[in-house]
Amino acid sequence: MTVPLGGIPLADHAAVYAALAEAGFTDVWSSEVAGTDAFTPLALAAAWAPGLRLGTAITPVFTRGPGLLAMSAAALAEAAPGRFALGLGASSPVLVRDWNAVPFDEPYRRTRDVLRFLRSALAGETVDGAYETFAVRRFTLERPPAVPPPVLLAALRPGMLRLAAAEADGVILNWLAATDVPTALAELGDRRPGFAVAARIFVCPTEDARYARALGRRLITGYLTVPAYAAFHRWLGRQESLAEMWRAWEAGDRRGAAAAVPDEVVDALVLHGSPEECAAEARRYAAHGVDVPVLAVLPTPELTGDGAAAWLDLLPRLGAGAGEVR
Repeated sequence: MTVPLGGIPLADHAAVYAALAEAGFTDVWSSEVAGTDAFTPLALAAAWAPGLRLGTAITPVFTRGPGLLAMSAAALAEAAPGRFALGLGASSPVLVRDWNAVPFDEPYRRTRDVLRFLRSALAGETVDGAYETFAVRRFTLERPPAVPPPVLLAALRPGMLRLAAAEADGVILNWLAATDVPTALAELGDRRPGFAVAARIFVCPTEDARYARALGRRLITGYLTVPAYAAFHRWLGRQESLAEMWRAWEAGDRRGAAAAVPDEVVDALVLHGSPEECAAEARRYAAHGVDVPVLAVLPTPELTGDGAAAWLDLLPRLGAGAGEVR
């Protein structure tokens, strides 16, 4: 499950983590966009729910310096030894450049260089030298983790997927349908033992299909018009089905772009229906090769109206059979 849950203060998440574990969820994964940072919700989970595995999906490689990123990862690995996975990714120009005032230059090389730096730093080595995109002078973690965390790489298209296969401990997929998973995994080739495949799966657990599709269209036009995601979906074969959306967006017609997204694309990328139906659809990702399906629950009228009580009712229904996935 993606944490924190919407509408519930972080201070009240001890009960949330307990409910997730009781419902059968094995992992909690954080994101980092414009809400909480990636590490704080997991630090709380490390203390409040020692049985849950933890992961970031993702921590951007641009918005922290390499040393600070190593320290944050090492601290969480020390707090939850053997239970934490660090997910890295390039993120996007909006988050990096527009919101954090950092140039979004050479995302592939920056991601590769941060990955290589972290491999050395988290192993307790002194790092002293220049990478292609930055240089580090004699950095050594004062508290290297006894169990260095696995490092997973967020990847969309072949270049980053192959980098993940060659140098990371796993890959994180995002914004794809269950039936798209084999296309992505084919680029990984033969995977090493222990290599993990995680995927963020957007779910809108409501039987109000009109509401879910309207929300899904807004999200799809917001994300899949970003150049990296647009190229990803062209590569996946959606050039024809999303062409009208892209044309309207480029013309400045935001409403027309949303209206142009076909129902079948919304239904493939944003799971909706009863919680049990959403859980069953999420398990299809596991059937196609995902080791860690990570649910990202979108707001619904039911959740907005009843808050924490609605979440506590929802989690067991979404978690039905969750322990069978991994």
